[in-house]
Amino acid sequence: MPRIPRLVVTDSGQKTAYHVISRTALDGLPFGKIEKDKLLSIIQRLSAVYVVDVLGFAVMGNHFHLLVEVSPGSMVSDDEVKRRFQLLYGKDMEFPEGLLNDYRERFCSLSAYVKDIKQRFSHYYNKRKNRRGTLWGERFKSVIVQQGNSLIHCLAYIDLNPLRAGIVKRPEDYRWCSIGYHLQTGNNSDFLSLDLGLEDSGTADPLTRLKEYRTFLYQVGSIEKKGKATLSKQVFDEEAANGFELARVRRFRFRTRYFTDSGIIGSKAFVETTYGSFKEKIHATRDKVPKRVKGIEGMYSLKRLADF
Repeated sequence: MPRIPRLVVTDSGQKTAYHVISRTALDGLPFGKIEKDKLLSIIQRLSAVYVVDVLGFAVMGNHFHLLVEVSPGSMVSDDEVKRRFQLLYGKDMEFPEGLLNDYRERFCSLSAYVKDIKQRFSHYYNKRKNRRGTLWGERFKSVIVQQGNSLIHCLAYIDLNPLRAGIVKRPEDYRWCSIGYHLQTGNNSDFLSLDLGLEDSGTADPLTRLKEYRTFLYQVGSIEKKGKATLSKQVFDEEAANGFELARVRRFRFRTRYFTDSGIIGSKAFVETTYGSFKEKIHATRDKVPKRVKGIEGMYSLKRLADF
């Protein structure tokens, strides 16, 4: 039976939103914390190369979701194509002028973007597990999503995956989904778009937009679904009583993972000095810069040295 052609908007003169889903071919839940972190890092890197805005994501134990807006080639200048080429291959790589349109098409292609993510993660996973063979199941699924009401409901569906699976009691407690990334990292590196499908709300402030979306997410999460976990009434009532503001204590708890996931943590001067003592032993293409731990005044962290 022939494959059904993928529905992809070629060039409408405006961005097109897609919900992407891809599942592993392996049994069980093969993706643990390390694998989820790696897959997310690959998605982040390639999302800077391809002309996409990531609105949401969820990396689960055997599949992942992405909600992205893909820009058409007509919106991308020649200089921008060359800049993204250097992001992918390095500044020392000379750009092949004769392939300008080819790279423009590639960087604006949903299929190329997702294929690159899956291939890079497959290579990492097979090497890590000392295995060969297919990692992913059938080709990824993609759904064109209309801006506005449909988009925000799709984003909520994605962010509620960990809750519906019974993994967490609150959506933001799961760090491998977009609401968790927003609240636990402060949207580090501005990885996620803050439009959130709320263009008609008239709210420009990112924190207010996030609060409005979180309110909506809790309302949707409290609706019972057959065979799926639901946001408990107690949790909903607690959050509603606080006006869906994230309490300072909970903000601090989200930051505490830096104490286990970092390589070095402390003041900026301490991190820089300590890193300097290891610098000669680390094979890194460039110096690592301490990142501020948002929510804890004066505290900085550096990645695990093994990750370099």
